[in-house]
This record gives sequence, C-alpha cells and structure tokens, in this order.
Amino acid sequence: MLLFLLLCLLLLLLLLLPPLAMFRQQQPQDARLSWLASLQYRVAWRALCWAAAWQQQRLEQSTLHVGRSQQQALSWCLQRAQGPCCPLRGSTDLSAFRNHLPLTKASQVQEEESGGQLPPPTSKQYHGEASLQATLLGLAALNNAYPEVLAPGGTARVTPTSPWPRPLPWPWHALGHVSPRGAKDPGALLLAALRSPGLRALEAGTAVELLDVFLGLEANGEELAEAVAAGNPGAPLPRRAAELREALQQGPRGLALRLWPKLQVVVTLDAGGQAEAVAALEALWCQGLAFFSPAYAASGGLVGLNLWPEQPRGLYLLPPGAPFTELLPVKEGAQEEAASTVLLAEAQEGKEYELVLTDHTSLSRCRLGDVVRVVGTHNQCPVVRFIYRLGQTLSVRGEDIGEDMFSEALGRAVGQWPGAKLLDHGCVENSILDSSKGSAPHYEVFVELRGLRNLSEENRDKLDRCLQEASPHYKSLRFRGSVGPARVHLVGQGAFRALRAALAGCPSSPFPPEMPRVLRHRHLAQLLQKRVVS
Repeated sequence: MLLFLLLCLLLLLLLLLPPLAMFRQQQPQDARLSWLASLQYRVAWRALCWAAAWQQQRLEQSTLHVGRSQQQALSWCLQRAQGPCCPLRGSTDLSAFRNHLPLTKASQVQEEESGGQLPPPTSKQYHGEASLQATLLGLAALNNAYPEVLAPGGTARVTPTSPWPRPLPWPWHALGHVSPRGAKDPGALLLAALRSPGLRALEAGTAVELLDVFLGLEANGEELAEAVAAGNPGAPLPRRAAELREALQQGPRGLALRLWPKLQVVVTLDAGGQAEAVAALEALWCQGLAFFSPAYAASGGLVGLNLWPEQPRGLYLLPPGAPFTELLPVKEGAQEEAASTVLLAEAQEGKEYELVLTDHTSLSRCRLGDVVRVVGTHNQCPVVRFIYRLGQTLSVRGEDIGEDMFSEALGRAVGQWPGAKLLDHGCVENSILDSSKGSAPHYEVFVELRGLRNLSEENRDKLDRCLQEASPHYKSLRFRGSVGPARVHLVGQGAFRALRAALAGCPSSPFPPEMPRVLRHRHLAQLLQKRVVS
C-alpha cells in the first residue's frame, strides 16, 4: 500500500514536471534551485502526512483488536520461520507454541560466553512494521508538537547513527535536514550543524552519543571554529565562527541554545543505560530543551512506540504486531520468575513484566531481560515505562543490586559531592579485575564527573552508605563483613567514550543503542581502570 502511494506521487510529479520546467527555464539559477527545493519539500510533506495517517489507522485497528493482532503476529512468525522445518508452521495454538518453545535467555553475559552464537531475536537494523510505524508516526507527532522542525534547514543530525529506526526513501530526504546526505563522518555532520544557526531540532543516535559530541565540541572548539570560518568553497563564515567561540567561552550550561537560538527539541533513540546521559545533557549543554525519542530499543530490538512527545519522557506503547510479544510477570522479592507469560491484553496496570520476543529469524521465545511497568493503556494495548535490565544486576554474595537501585543510590551520593555532576558510570564485580587481595568481595565503581577533579575518602564512602540505605540485604552483608565497601574511582574525560568505541567494535555488543552499566569482561573493565585519575 505504501509503495502504491509513492508510485502515485511519482506519477503526479512526472506529469507536473514538463509544464513546470518551461516556467523554471525562464527563472535565474538561484530561483530555479529554490523552486525545485520547495517542490521537493511539498511533495515530501504530503507523502509523510498520507503515510503517517495510514500507519495511524493501522495501529488503531490493531490495538483495538489486540488478541486478533497478536494471533496474526504469531502466525506470521511461524510461517516465515527460517532454518529446519518448523513443526508449528501454520498453527496458532498458543498452548502448543509455549509447550514446544520453552523460554530462553539472551542476556549479554550468555551472548559473550557463547562467542556471539545466541544473538537476540531481532537485529540492530530494526526491520519490521514497528520500525516503520515508529519513524512515520514519530515524525508526524514531532511536527505536531513542534511545527517548524521539519521545515527546510530546520534539523541536523550530529552522529553517524540516526534516532529514527527506519531510514526513509525519497521523497522524505527533502524534509528539514541540513546534514550531508549519506554522511557518516562525525566531524562533517557536526560542522554542517554548526554552520546552520537556524536549527530547530538536533538529532543523535542516542543520548550517550550526543554527550560525546558536546564533550568533543568543548575539547576541539578552536579547531572547529577555524573549520566553520573557512566555510564552504566561496562562502566563508567568520561571523559564525566568532559566535561559536563566544558560546564556548561561556561554559557548558545552555550551550546548545547559545549555538542555535531557535532550537526546540533534541531527538535521540531511547534505550537501556541512557538515563544518566539525558540527565547530564538536560542539566548542562541542552538546558531548557525538550527531549523526544520515537521508540524504545531494548536488548532484542525495537519494542515500544512513542506517540506522545508532549507527555513526560519515557512512556511507550507496546504494539501487537510482529515480532510476537509476551510479558513474563516479575515476582517482587522472589528469586524465581513466574512460570508462564501473559499476552498484551492481559497486562495489569501497576505490575512489572519482563519482555519476551519471538520472531521468524530465530524462532525462540527470547527473554530480553528488559523490565517494564504498565502505567496505562491505549485501546487494549499496554503503555509502559522501562524500569531496568535484569542483566545489569550486581551480586557478589547473592544481594542482587539491580540497575535502578544502584543508579538511584549513586545519584544520591553524587548529590552530596559539592559541585559534582555525574556524566557516566560503570560497575565491575571485583572478581572480574581480580582485585580482592585478601579483602571481602566488593564492587569497583568508575565514574566520570563534571565539576569535581578529586574524590576524598569521605565522598567515596557516601556511595556505600547510600547502597546500604537502598538495600537491607546489602546492609546486612556489610555489617557481617561478608561484603566489602564499594570502591569508587574517578576516571578522566573520554574514558567512557573509549569504552563505547570498544563496545561498538564488538560484533556481539548491543551498543549502540544500549549502554552497559555492569561490565562482565576483564579487558573492558581494565580499559576504565587504566584511565583512573583519582
């Protein structure tokens, strides 16, 4: 259907071009270029409106009849199963499906230990209808909330990766972007954005990647100013270079709005481990700006759609289409998870669930480790907030300090360090680094800060006290001496950027978009250890 609409648009354009070309030949060259760009933009905008309306209608129908939609999704996965002949092909019996395919885990630890032989069920390319829906509906929702962001010259992407799950073909290239088409060089992308003072939206693959961009901008400001001053061939920009230097001299707080006074929104793809980067950007470089994510990318791929850019950040709809989604109840305070899953229509508001995905590439009911809390419904489908990742749990004596609990404790501790702002952190169980040396098992914590160059012993101890306040079990183990105090190390600027570069170079790594907070490999932990400054 979408292809049919595009073909109709192309046909219309071809019919219009001959008579319009006669008029265009009578215009000066600059006017002809402006006329052509305006035509391309109008065609792209109309195509986006039609495609988004079509996808919205499909989504509304599927969420109104979620049971039927999930049955169709299951049938689609089974019919297109790859590999050996699937005994369930053609069947949609849920009991037979669950009995034949037991739940499996695809945590990062298992993936690394198996040499990358157990990838999550969907790839980083975000194929499928959900990715197309997230992109088209996200663009339409973004334009409704911020009407001028898609106008010509209104948007720039500053990272090689895009926050939009599905790259769109012509004619949508004409919408907004000042970024060089097809460019992958981070320097070229940033320069294009810096040369465009009228931006209204800034795009980056993820928040941690955008944080690296602003840190690099501060570190290489003079070099970038000289490149901006040189401008494009025949078009030097000395005034813009002076504005860049002046903006950088005033420090990080509010830098984005000083560089781009009309900027309204920052678009990044939400995923695990991004919250600290978002908080740092909101407090410093992107102060006063809204953040929008068109979707949520979990361990196994794209799993949530954001239809409400004006709502508080972090609310996502779980769509009922392929891949087939189940929810595994998380039992509070229990060591064992629930034995059976529930479907989307059976989710209860206020309850927490682990996501389980099945698609045709692996045909396994894969537990992603991503835990969500149901906060509402859209028609019959749950609206959720992502809480934490089970694979990011610390445990040296069975205490199980979850990602959310540790991040909250670390945030409280950093709040007690005068002038400090947390940029990033990573944790290691001491056995990974073999750093016990006769001491009790403990955590090694690496932090990157802004506003604090040295950590006193008093400040280091505050994290351990906050962890004891957060977890009675951890406090009991500390009191008995079974667990030693958490050791906090301050790393130099760029340490986590180097870690992300190492992760991105690993084929089995989920980064981007996910950022691990608990490191399981010694060489990654040593990468941070070598950059400790205090």
